[in-house]
Amino acid sequence: MRLTFDGEIIYWRGPAPHHFVAVPEGEAAALADASALVTYGWGMIPVTVRIGSSEWTTSLFPKDGGYLVPIRAAIRKAESLDAGDPVTIELRVDV
Repeated sequence: MRLTFDGEIIYWRGPAPHHFVAVPEGEAAALADASALVTYGWGMIPVTVRIGSSEWTTSLFPKDGGYLVPIRAAIRKAESLDAGDPVTIELRVDV
């Protein structure tokens, strides 16, 4: 499964602060339909993500019926991104 969508980088101040992009509702529904086939537990979905020229593997975090894409510090630095910046995400579900 491959998805492309736009989103805004959000900063989450939880116990382990991190930056994320929320997957839009329509794409999140498609991911939820496929999740039983690919999740390795806790609803986490392994994916490959591309923003600009940066590509990395990670897992989507389930949150409030949707999913969050974690954006690593090294990626934010390489792409000159920060909280509040708009991004286009290319997402590939790894099976």
